[in-house]
Amino acid sequence: SIASADMDLNQLEAFLTAQTKKQGGITPDQAAVIAKFWKNHRLKIHESLINRSRWDNALKNMSWRVDLKSQSRHIDQINTPVAIVEMELEKNGQ
Repeated sequence: SIASADMDLNQLEAFLTAQTKKQGGITPDQAAVIAKFWKNHRLKIHESLINRSRWDNALKNMSWRVDLKSQSRHIDQINTPVAIVEMELEKNGQ
């Protein structure tokens, strides 16, 4: 729950306090250990979850523009706007 919500320190404290008050929950000592671990490893855990949730390829860059056709076989297609989209993909982690 802590990692999936990417809790900040205030949210973490409230969550752990609620867990210590639940019947069969954690002890205050366990809450302190969890809080210390989360404070020290939050960025690594968040980065790991992001990397696991991404598929094989990721969007690295995207650009687009709108052009007008200046030549065509059919006269009614001249000056028709055309969108050109250029996408650059990258492999996960590369």
